[in-house]
Amino acid sequence: MNNRNLIDKFITYIAAERRYSPLTVRNYLHDLNSFEEWGCSACGKDFSLREVTATDVGNWVMHLTDTGRLKSSSINRAVATLRSFYRYMRRKGIINHDIFISVQTLPTSRRLPTFVPKGNMDEVVDTVLQRLNDGSWIERRDALIVLMLYACGLRLAELCNIDLADFENDFTSLRVLGKGDKTRIVPLVERVSREVKRYLAQNFEGNICFSQENALFLSKRGERISRSDVQRSVARLLRECGVQGKCSPHVLRHTFATHLLNDGADLREIQELMGHSSLSATQVYTHNNIAQLQRIYSTAHPRSAGESSDRL
Repeated sequence: MNNRNLIDKFITYIAAERRYSPLTVRNYLHDLNSFEEWGCSACGKDFSLREVTATDVGNWVMHLTDTGRLKSSSINRAVATLRSFYRYMRRKGIINHDIFISVQTLPTSRRLPTFVPKGNMDEVVDTVLQRLNDGSWIERRDALIVLMLYACGLRLAELCNIDLADFENDFTSLRVLGKGDKTRIVPLVERVSREVKRYLAQNFEGNICFSQENALFLSKRGERISRSDVQRSVARLLRECGVQGKCSPHVLRHTFATHLLNDGADLREIQELMGHSSLSATQVYTHNNIAQLQRIYSTAHPRSAGESSDRL
């Protein structure tokens, strides 16, 4: 099999058998195509994915590092794609050795999740509720998007994929299809449930897309809303409310988790609500909680400043 056949078979495997999300499949395909293009450029037209060595992978990583276009985390993700690809080829008997035994990931600094402070988020929610009451159709749609992201801790793709059939028990809970086709149930507080029902009553007649999908959020053309439309809408609304720094759907997901933790929610409960497969993914929010306590201590404790702090 040539390089193209190998990549195509692997992509079919992760899409059809492993049921990876379309976005993940696209990222894997991009990483593999980029590696193959680099190989043909660096090693010539006879470059074969079946004959790649650990040295080749190391040289590719050095190339990506030298270009300076990708962060260490992005390069590590690309290496992880290759690792999965060659693990697949070993299982299929296409190769018989593990070239990744000596391949190490690049060191990365773990950044704390960005979130909107409670006071700022209160202003955002006030604006959202006002627009849901008297805004235009687009303003009501964008307001409900922000409310759902913050109130439910949804990922961007999860929000775009919401259908009316995903609401259960008279709109008091939402069935969410997350990463790896894992389903979770997210409860809707009474105010959110009421706003969803009011939004549908005001704006739709059956809420049927041109594609016949029963989607909650539609574009101006009546199609299921795109990821880019959601990103632009969220950024615009948050900036209008005076939110500084990064303004994205994922920031609202981080805000959801951080505010729950600060208000005393259990980490296991937050993990379940967010659809994290591992508790370690949820534990990063405890660092934000500690950082907040440190800020409170430094501003409020009488012995937090100056030499007196050494005598505690």
